Amino acid sequence: MSDLIGLINLLAPFFGLIGLGFFCGKVVKQPEAGLAWMQFFLIYVALPCLFYRLIADKSLDQLTNWPFVLATTTATFCAFLLSFAEGWRHTKDLPQSVMQGVAGSYSNIGYMGPPLILAALGQAASAPVVLIFVFDNLLLFSLVPLLMSVAGLEKLTLSATVRKIVWRVLTHPFNVATALGVAASYFHVELPSAANQMVTWLSGAAAPCALFILGVTVALRPLWKIPGEVPALVIVKLILHPFLVWILLSLVGDFGPTWTFAAITMAALPPALNIFVISTQYSVGVERASACVLMGTLASMITLTALLFVIRIGALPYDLFP
Repeated sequence: MSDLIGLINLLAPFFGLIGLGFFCGKVVKQPEAGLAWMQFFLIYVALPCLFYRLIADKSLDQLTNWPFVLATTTATFCAFLLSFAEGWRHTKDLPQSVMQGVAGSYSNIGYMGPPLILAALGQAASAPVVLIFVFDNLLLFSLVPLLMSVAGLEKLTLSATVRKIVWRVLTHPFNVATALGVAASYFHVELPSAANQMVTWLSGAAAPCALFILGVTVALRPLWKIPGEVPALVIVKLILHPFLVWILLSLVGDFGPTWTFAAITMAALPPALNIFVISTQYSVGVERASACVLMGTLASMITLTALLFVIRIGALPYDLFP
């Protein structure tokens, strides 16, 4: 019982902040444009500082675990394919199906992942968290524009689309912060005291801001009905995706309990808010994206709690094929 109470105490602040944001979004009548600066602060300032701190003190051998990267990224790609197929079965529309593919495979690895998993598993889990974040983003932020170009929504040639993808990847604030963190690790750079204090404050602000924004954003989206494919997408995201990660990591090698459980938990996180951002960018499936984020977040209160509980009591073997 003490394990369950401890786990509830661990998760309650995360879902509580989402709930608080949702409540404020429903009750407080503020224009949605007011979120713009908060989102800018989060994406371009706070979260990059968090990822810099996660990486800068890691040895490079932890950040070049290619078998781990291959297994976890392949699992995410498989979840994308399953969700894409489900979306196609319901809509017979390529852009809509791409959005459904993202909804069933893209975890909340930026907003919820780092603070939750580090709190649950300790600082030793920061290296796998960073690797999954970087390579899942590389995968999905490359797939989406390519497929949208095929669907005719990106009004660019294939070569121009590829150049645009490369530029977005290289200049994305999360990837820039990752590169700076790797450089700091390699050259053993220590920030001056004042700069280090600023980075500490900003990285600490990332999680509460992100979770509150998630709640507000979902609250502001109109949800008249839940599309028929959403329950299946939530099952892929919260159950099949982590199961695929567990199987592939067990097949590829012995990564130890911390790395394996960190990867499984990252895959078991609810759909990311970025799904809504991407759907808005292309004006495709906005209501479906909102429904996936809302239903996935609510369902994850049960599934994520159950997963972390069996991990905490030692009932889940980290390697299926020891």
